Amino acid sequence: MQALNLPEADFRMRDFGGKKEIFDGIRKKFIALTPEEWVRQHFVAYLVKSKNVPASLIGIEVSIKMNRLQKRGDIVVYNKSGKPCMIIECKAPEICITQDVFEQVARYNMTLNVNYLVVTNGLVHFACFIDHEKSDYQFLKEIPDFIEMQE
Repeated sequence: MQALNLPEADFRMRDFGGKKEIFDGIRKKFIALTPEEWVRQHFVAYLVKSKNVPASLIGIEVSIKMNRLQKRGDIVVYNKSGKPCMIIECKAPEICITQDVFEQVARYNMTLNVNYLVVTNGLVHFACFIDHEKSDYQFLKEIPDFIEMQE
């Protein structure tokens, strides 16, 4: 798999039925190793090891109901009270991060109402703080750590 702009991490992998799988420590099962899953697993490891997010407060492929449609958020971080505080949309490294990707995660946020949105393809990462009171947002220079997400 492609090297990413994220810290290296050790993963359990296996071949199963001729296909590679990676162990997802959050879902506690092996998952097909796709380029997007490679990014997702690296980003989860980054959140846990570098941003001090407790693994128990991370959800993977969280179900989000939008109108009558069922969608899935790639990664959702919850605060200590169990309320979502960040949503991360992961794309494969070859997918460019465009306005459409931001709009996708912003639509998910209409349901989740988090303060932080992140989009990544493993090579580039963008984070925004959403100021719900002012109906405004600002791009951040770096992804906040868990303590900052609680404020």
